[in-house]
Amino acid sequence: MKSEIIEDSPLITLVGPPNSGKTTLFNYLSGKNYKTVNYPGATVEYSISKLQKKFNFEANILDSPGIISLVPNSPDEKVTIDSLYSHPRFGIPDLVILTIDASQLSRHLLLAKQLLDSNFKIIIALTMTDLLQRKGYNISTSELGKELKCDVIKIDGRTGNGIEQLVKSIELNLEKIKALGNNLPKQIHNNFNVEYLLSSFNDFELIEKKVTSKILIEQKQINLNKANRQLKVLNNDLVKNNYLDTTTLKIDNILLHKIWGIIIFFIIMAITFTSIFWLARPLMNIVDTSFGFLSFSVHNFLGINWFSDFVSNGIINGTGAVLIFVPQILILFLILGLLEDTGYLARGAMLVDKPLSKIGLNGRSFVPMLSGFACAIPAILSTRTIPNKRERLLTIFIIPLMSCSARLPVYALLLAFLFPAKESWVAGLALASIYILSIISSTVMASIINKFKNKIINAEDNSSFILELPAYRLPKFSVVLSNSYHSAKIYFKKAGPIILILSSLIWFFTYFPNYNPKINSSNLSQEKVIQLQNSERLSSSYAADLGRFIQPVMTPIGMDWRVGVSLISAFAAREVFVSSLALIFKVTDSEHKLQSSILSEMRKAKIEGTNKFLFTPATITGLIIFFVFALQCISTLAVSRKETGSWRIPIIQFFLFTFIAYLFTFLTVNGLRAIGIN
Repeated sequence: MKSEIIEDSPLITLVGPPNSGKTTLFNYLSGKNYKTVNYPGATVEYSISKLQKKFNFEANILDSPGIISLVPNSPDEKVTIDSLYSHPRFGIPDLVILTIDASQLSRHLLLAKQLLDSNFKIIIALTMTDLLQRKGYNISTSELGKELKCDVIKIDGRTGNGIEQLVKSIELNLEKIKALGNNLPKQIHNNFNVEYLLSSFNDFELIEKKVTSKILIEQKQINLNKANRQLKVLNNDLVKNNYLDTTTLKIDNILLHKIWGIIIFFIIMAITFTSIFWLARPLMNIVDTSFGFLSFSVHNFLGINWFSDFVSNGIINGTGAVLIFVPQILILFLILGLLEDTGYLARGAMLVDKPLSKIGLNGRSFVPMLSGFACAIPAILSTRTIPNKRERLLTIFIIPLMSCSARLPVYALLLAFLFPAKESWVAGLALASIYILSIISSTVMASIINKFKNKIINAEDNSSFILELPAYRLPKFSVVLSNSYHSAKIYFKKAGPIILILSSLIWFFTYFPNYNPKINSSNLSQEKVIQLQNSERLSSSYAADLGRFIQPVMTPIGMDWRVGVSLISAFAAREVFVSSLALIFKVTDSEHKLQSSILSEMRKAKIEGTNKFLFTPATITGLIIFFVFALQCISTLAVSRKETGSWRIPIIQFFLFTFIAYLFTFLTVNGLRAIGIN
């Protein structure tokens, strides 16, 4: 990730197992606000920044994907290990800060041992100590430091306690390295066997007993192959001694139950998407009124001319038609952030592991699939955490079927057409059904593709799934709110310029050639005259010429060229479909209600040359189905090509999903008409 750095300054690399607090520490040291979540795969590429000025010395800090050892098991782990031994730009780090979860000490010491044996200069940042302290346990950092022969500092990622002490340790270590020099690291861990692991972990348990007060851990030889095949607590003595979080275990007995767990999961998802409508409505009304008032004021100020039309309709109405849905997107990010921070979403991955295994995937695919609800691009990037190549490619293939946040403005508008505002709870349930449909369609597609894997996805199949479940914790609302704000801001920055450019282009193609028809206005109001002029101008515009070319494709699904032009414009950004409709129908309103004006025009619109209404329950439902399946995103295709290494899969995705979208839209529209729903 591109960020501000200081040339010729020491490089500090942060490494650690997933869910060990590494990215949280990076945020404290750099003053940045990169997202951190409690399941593997949040960091898929390194982030780099400079140390905050308040610490009074200069250094660059590099954050990287989580690893459990120096032997990579997935593409994102390889990114971290390659950057350790020789970063392509920054070279070898002067100092490595290793984050270790204090409640998982014996397991996380393997990475510390490997780093020390490889001649890296390290400082251990001991995190999650509050989980031990609540049970009356403590780890002696001085004793652990003597055992490992490196500095060990306790830090609290939620309060920032220990950060100053860690910074002092960093400064002292960098001064020593500058005076004595730094040995080049050596790659001594190309592989290791079960005997090596068992011997090492027995040593680590001895170290843990020595440095941890009030705990005795019986040394046991663990059957690793058996443990890999089933989820179970391997050491009951840990539970008896209250070393494990018994509250977490009790909650998991319910939330990970094979029946109740799935039911609760679907209830939580239904509440989430229903809340998007219910909670966002007041904010949407404010945004709607603001843009409507601004457009009306600008139009009155500039008068009736092409420039006034461009600013009020092309820019303000075109952009406002999409930005009205930002509150819903923000609430989506906020609710998912709360679920992440509590530790529940990691359980979601465990719940869906068994169902996903039936279609050729495993629980690791859950994180990218869930990320696809926000945006397909980071979701595809996060598949790098999946070690198995076949599962990684299969996950990439189905991610575009997940209903991303760019589809939300489209769904919101179309559902608002079907359901009155007073029935927003019904629209919320319908939205939840759409998201469930996207999940079902993606799993069905994965199952079908998996049957033809040798023809479409030809890769080795040696799958396994091991996931470290974090303890349940109360979410820190300020952090979740901040992350949600930044996620929404990223969406705005990504979508805003595209929306502005395409809105301007669509306005141009719907306004020119600037034919100014003469309307007999003797018995008509000024507003009606303007509407008739806009309608005549639109029918002779460049957009109409393009639309009539694709009209034969639109007729079988009960729509005309205007919807076709909007669908084409949505290929660059799905949310542009809404602003395209606003521009094509020349939405204006004296009551300053932009969304209600779009809906009003949609309800009055008729198929060109007929008396049949263009938008009906049948065609609106068909459009929803189209957006569920169609891959209308150039950026997604580009990222898919980058991550799969060729154009083969992206091309198959585009043509297959577009064909399925059109086919199901045709069946939906004509099927509903056949049973009298029109």
